[in-house]
Amino acid sequence: MNMISPKLYKNVALVVGPTASGKSALALEIAKKQPSVIINADSAQVYSDLQILSARPSTAEMGETEHKLFGYIDGSESCSAARWARDARTAIADAHGNDLLPILVGGTGMYVRILLDGIAPIPEIDPGIRQSIRKMETLEAYQALQKLDPVSAERLNSTDTTRVQRALEVIESTGQPLDHWQKRKVGGIADDIRLHPLVMLPPREWLYQRCDLRLHQMIDGGAREEVEALLARNLPANQPVMRAIGVAEIAGWLTGDLSREVAIERAQTVTRRYAKRQYTWFRNQSPPLWPRLEKPLNNYFDSIFEIILHD
Repeated sequence: MNMISPKLYKNVALVVGPTASGKSALALEIAKKQPSVIINADSAQVYSDLQILSARPSTAEMGETEHKLFGYIDGSESCSAARWARDARTAIADAHGNDLLPILVGGTGMYVRILLDGIAPIPEIDPGIRQSIRKMETLEAYQALQKLDPVSAERLNSTDTTRVQRALEVIESTGQPLDHWQKRKVGGIADDIRLHPLVMLPPREWLYQRCDLRLHQMIDGGAREEVEALLARNLPANQPVMRAIGVAEIAGWLTGDLSREVAIERAQTVTRRYAKRQYTWFRNQSPPLWPRLEKPLNNYFDSIFEIILHD
């Protein structure tokens, strides 16, 4: 079954969901039915240093299907959602130019949201203001936010340090509350494409078992050596690539602070927690009309194609 021309109607397929839910396998099956380009939408898989721990498809798994935005950024750099969205727009336009179906696949909901809806054009934050706010205790910052931007304060959890600080930075630096900028988002492509989304939300216990099994497969496949090479680069501890799931736990194993068994157990735990957060995000934040697949991905691909590959 083939879709009508991606170039003519700007069709874009979107497969999102938590880690280990089977997104990559499904994207490849779609590509067998429709000439496609698979575009990464996972914040860890953008880094060249994380082939194994990010579960990035191997060259063999990619086969003859073109893949973009996978492993294209060095770990010494930080990939923001805005940067990824810009690169994704280019990749989508290139695919349409070649009459290929762009298939966005990944588990980073914020990336997808910014690509579709755009980003708030918030001016650069004054460095002095940022430094001052970062020194504040969380409660102190929240109380200041309540006075300056009560709308944001009401919406945010008082213990969410990062978001409270960000909202306070915006109001103090720009003179306008965060809501003012968020209502003026720019750069979104949702109105310019025909989106064919699917949210994968399989049973949680099945998902967690997949996470545990895959961690063992990663270890057997060279995850320890991958982290060893990453540590040898002496990158700052706050680099996103250094904070990827599993890096800290395997690093503890390498330094002797953790045994192999404890490192694997802890890595499995943080992976399951990450999957749970992703699951909750996509269940609650995805538009209600986006189709959900709430059973394990098995061999019933044709019924899934009916959902995604349609005119």
